Amino acid sequence: MTVSASRIAQRVKDTVQNGFNYYGKINGKKYDSLTIIPTDGPVGAVVTGIDVSKPLKPWEILEIKQAFKDYLILIFKNQSFTDEQYLDFASYFGSVFYPSPDVPVLASDPYGNTPAIVLVANVEGGYTGTGELSAHSDHHWTPYPSKASFLHALEVPLSGGDTYWSNQYQVYDDLDDDTKAHIEHLKLITYNPFVRRIKGGEHVLYRNPELPPISDAFPHPLVATHPETGKKFLYLDAETEVELVGVRYEEGSALIAKLRAHASNPKYFYQHKWSVGDVVLWDNYATLHYRPAFDPDTRRVLKRISLAGGRPF
Repeated sequence: MTVSASRIAQRVKDTVQNGFNYYGKINGKKYDSLTIIPTDGPVGAVVTGIDVSKPLKPWEILEIKQAFKDYLILIFKNQSFTDEQYLDFASYFGSVFYPSPDVPVLASDPYGNTPAIVLVANVEGGYTGTGELSAHSDHHWTPYPSKASFLHALEVPLSGGDTYWSNQYQVYDDLDDDTKAHIEHLKLITYNPFVRRIKGGEHVLYRNPELPPISDAFPHPLVATHPETGKKFLYLDAETEVELVGVRYEEGSALIAKLRAHASNPKYFYQHKWSVGDVVLWDNYATLHYRPAFDPDTRRVLKRISLAGGRPF
């Protein structure tokens, strides 16, 4: 049985045309009730019109993934789901992050195992309490840090307990050219704060070379390149103990202090006031997040999922 050349040509034409229509509608945002509206901050967009407890359509996933690249954090409003549905939604964006058992992280048990969903709460069984959490990226001290995380708000205080996210692209872009050239190829070790909690001792912002390292060292670029967008960002937490590889203590500690002071400018941060049902997805490479202390007599209950990443470059 043969197919005429004209019929083959028509099939090719139909396929190409359908493809153009599909992507044209995605770019034009002409589907159903999905809306993506940027916040008034340096990062973030609010996503409405979808129920993440249900399977998403391909065009919805593509829209959301593009918005995630553009805005670095996405806020999904008024969501309710089971843990299984939460994991199903997260799997559109990657696999769950599980660290090596010998590298402790938040919620690691004595054997180094961590749950897929971490209770971030000031209630029994929860983690992080009510104290201040300085600006950081999760799992920075591991060999393969997580690339993104979700938080789902189940209970929130009437006031306080907000989370702030920074735009580390902008932090880097605003550095002067001399500083950019100076730090371009430097490697940074971020020491594991959970090992510090286990071993004890004074917390420092920059490692004292006269003392042994508190944990294993996994150097990453101080200026990293985002694997999805190709943009450069400053990969540096606000207060975690660090050390620059091959740089004298005096010079290194002064440089890190200078960069941290620059990155702490409020203009780089978006403040998120939580509502019950919020799900926030954030880029764990190109943002830092922090939480001020809040009233310990109030309840704040959220659930976190982190996604596996690769080696920063």
